Amino acid sequence: MIQRLPLAASAAAALLLAGCSFGPKVPATLMRLSAVSAPAAAAGRTGATAQALTVVPPTVTQELATQRVPVRSGTTQVAYLKDAQWVETPAIMFARLVSDTVAARSGRIVLDPKQFTFDPGQRLTGTLRSFGLESDTMQAVVVYDAALARGTDQVETRRFEARVPVTTIDSASAASALNQAANQVAADVAAWVG
Repeated sequence: MIQRLPLAASAAAALLLAGCSFGPKVPATLMRLSAVSAPAAAAGRTGATAQALTVVPPTVTQELATQRVPVRSGTTQVAYLKDAQWVETPAIMFARLVSDTVAARSGRIVLDPKQFTFDPGQRLTGTLRSFGLESDTMQAVVVYDAALARGTDQVETRRFEARVPVTTIDSASAASALNQAANQVAADVAAWVG
């Protein structure tokens, strides 16, 4: 049997829910990554599908499965930076940054994984192990364990790491230093996949 709430009770419940907060307050500005090296406008490339590269967003730990910026203290503690939030999760932004950097620096055709109608060529994926700040060392740290599948019978792996000093642990320092560290890792990945 279905019970119905009186109209007054329904209205009161709606008013109570209207005053609730469903998640953290969004900062006035959001942070994003921007590629130092990006393909030029109207730059086109032609090549064999086997030479194309598909950049797959990396897997992440639960610590990075958010738009917030982790701040590690020691080896066992993590907090999130107050008033700092990315426009997207780090995995998505980092994959796009790597794609732009590889396309600009290597001249290769770089595909998005959603372009499934094409032969994906070689596939670059991996794990984004660190993408945040370390309060003990006062550094922004990006660590990416890359895996490059060159066809169906060969895989190469390599760890890439960049550390950029920060003077303060705040959103402005985090955005700038993490962008610099991510671009350094992307440039190293571009040189590797060549």
